[in-house]
Amino acid sequence: MYYILTAIVAAALALAIYILIKKSTLKGQSEAIIEKARIEAENIKNEKIFQAKEKFLQLKADHEKHVNEKNAQIRETEQRLKQKENTLNQQTNELNKRLSDAENAKKSLQAQREILEKKTDEFHKLTAQVNKQLETVAGMTAAEAKAMLVENMKAEARTEAQAYINETIDEARLNAAKEAKRIVINTIQRTATETAIENSVTTFPIENDEIKGRIIGREGRNIRALEAATGVEIVVDDTPDAILLSAFDPVRREVARLALHQLVVDGRIHPARIEEVVGKVRKQLEEEILETGKRTCIDLGIHGMNIELVKLIGRMKYRSSYGLASTPSWPREPVSCTISERYRKRIRSSLTPFLE
Repeated sequence: MYYILTAIVAAALALAIYILIKKSTLKGQSEAIIEKARIEAENIKNEKIFQAKEKFLQLKADHEKHVNEKNAQIRETEQRLKQKENTLNQQTNELNKRLSDAENAKKSLQAQREILEKKTDEFHKLTAQVNKQLETVAGMTAAEAKAMLVENMKAEARTEAQAYINETIDEARLNAAKEAKRIVINTIQRTATETAIENSVTTFPIENDEIKGRIIGREGRNIRALEAATGVEIVVDDTPDAILLSAFDPVRREVARLALHQLVVDGRIHPARIEEVVGKVRKQLEEEILETGKRTCIDLGIHGMNIELVKLIGRMKYRSSYGLASTPSWPREPVSCTISERYRKRIRSSLTPFLE
């Protein structure tokens, strides 16, 4: 029993000591926690104070910047207002000056008007005096003199008008015959041709499709260069062994035909060579046209004609009219020194209106 009581007392003492130690320990921990919390609170407080100061400084800087901008805008606005005020003052001064000048000009015009009215009155008085003196000298009144002058002017106007009418009628009669002949000739050339389409196309024969392809060239550059150089439309279709040269101008068709012939014979077909050959052929054909015109004038007994008219006569060799085409067919023979009788008659009939 003694041992049990001793054990109980010892346990009670141990428990009491443990409780005291635990309380002491908990008290130290609580004080440490409280101190730590106080330090953290102090840090948070200092940090918040610092952030508040920074925010205050930032807001202060933004406010000062905004105030400075507003002050700058106000100064700029004041400067613009001053400039406008100066401009308005200048305009006002200029307007006052113009008003002053206008007032002076008005006064000057008023004075001149008064002087003019005085001189007008004087002129009327002098005119009346002169008219009275003239009536006394001529023995007739002013109305009678005016009537006589009007009659004389009417008679003179009738004479001049009749002369002008007669001259106009004579000129109209003279020009009517020439104009009628010109209209008839142009009408025949434009409307009397029944084979106009056939006469505006020349067929150029080729040996095979290979030559046709060389004439066309890569992507059609050769045929485009030939059309641009000659002014002739070149039609390449499914027609075997032939190319069509289409143009209303027979001389251009002849240039294109001869140039194609030389290019095919030579074998070198490219844009630069095409321009060179077309230039040479055109020059040769112009010389041939001039020579043909000269020979035609000699055969017709016409001398001293202007060189341009001689060229026009030579070009008539290639002209199509009255349903007859004179453009030579392929192959073309050299120009003969003898001109056919039909060619002479056609040229003489065309030149007759201009030789009369």
